[in-house]
Amino acid sequence: MDENTRTVTWESHVYFMGFDWATKHHVAIVLDRAGRVVLDLQISHTAEGWRHLREQLVQVAGPELRQVAAAIETTCGPAVEQLLGLGCTVYPLNPKSAQRYRDRKSPSGTKTDHLDAWSFADALRTDGHAWRRLKPEDPKIQELRLLCRDEVELIGQRTALVNQLREAVEAYYPVILEAFEDWTLPAPWEFVQQFPTPEALQKAGKRRWEKYLHTHHLSDPRTYNKRLDIFGRATEFCGGPAATNAKSLLAISLSQQLQLLHRQLHGYRDRIEQLFCEHPDHDLFGSLPGVAEKLGPRLLSECGDDRSRFEDHEALQCYAGTAPISFQSGQMHRVKFRRACNKHLRTAVHQWADRSRFQCTWAQVYYEQKRREGKSHACATRCLGQRWLKILWKMWQTKQPYDEQIHTRNQTKHGSWVLALKPAK
Repeated sequence: MDENTRTVTWESHVYFMGFDWATKHHVAIVLDRAGRVVLDLQISHTAEGWRHLREQLVQVAGPELRQVAAAIETTCGPAVEQLLGLGCTVYPLNPKSAQRYRDRKSPSGTKTDHLDAWSFADALRTDGHAWRRLKPEDPKIQELRLLCRDEVELIGQRTALVNQLREAVEAYYPVILEAFEDWTLPAPWEFVQQFPTPEALQKAGKRRWEKYLHTHHLSDPRTYNKRLDIFGRATEFCGGPAATNAKSLLAISLSQQLQLLHRQLHGYRDRIEQLFCEHPDHDLFGSLPGVAEKLGPRLLSECGDDRSRFEDHEALQCYAGTAPISFQSGQMHRVKFRRACNKHLRTAVHQWADRSRFQCTWAQVYYEQKRREGKSHACATRCLGQRWLKILWKMWQTKQPYDEQIHTRNQTKHGSWVLALKPAK
């Protein structure tokens, strides 16, 4: 059995390592139970550096490195993978908590890599019994999470390129902005390549325009003649020769980049769907109203498959950022937006909650009631997401897909005010 999968208790830890990681080198300081420094070294982020760390740990703790607990200011990345590979028990440290532990050791504000590593190690030694250790995840979940996050980043790049393309076209070819509503689709990109200038469009003639529209399935009677009319007056209002020559070249370059990115996104989507379908929780997350084909994998990858990770639904809500932060001191009580959370999960939950309104009557009723209370769209959607996460956590624990009838019975049983508003809607 792998060392990382064995049962680990806090009492089994004999040595406590603070690990300050960086891109090219890392600092590791190891304390014993009495707080004495038994190892202080800096290693490079290379195979040789990690081998040296292992050799030094074995000399201090013996071959059983499971008794070494390591505190690090992150939950993922190459450094975490290497520490788990060594057999250490990893305890991730919240960056804000790490700053507080550092300030406790150095009130003057001094900061060095060795001070960070030592403060992490001592914090783990004294307070680590209440921390939650990092459990190795299923590689497929890790891959799915990375793919989903990278897909979102690529979609952001596509949006940036689309905005640049629209700006370039507006400078010399403004009329075709009226012809296409959605510039995230390939049709307008290919139009720019086939007819890069107003003169080229005019020279092509009506028959080529019609062929283009039919080829790209743009022959809807409601817009067909309108587009032909727009093409016919493309030369009436356009840029001068200098702007046309320069910006048409930029528009072609941007459209080609968009086509390449579009193919890459299709590859990401195929792999994400494959991993999502292979996972045992596919039916559970896929049953959620409004998740469609993209949000299900994102929700699954961010939640993971460790059911003990969130002890109750409130822990999941805090992790997703839908739960507000309450500040109370004396007679003062404030509630504010939670910023320290998993931003990827918060975005996915927000999109899911917004889409669920069109498939669930109770979700729309709940949203409308929050709007009547004076909340903004974003706040009302976040409140709805908070309610959905409570349902998701229960489904996750029981491994039961979402059932509208079961949820309605639960609403009736508990006298939900949402259910009382349904007849009015």
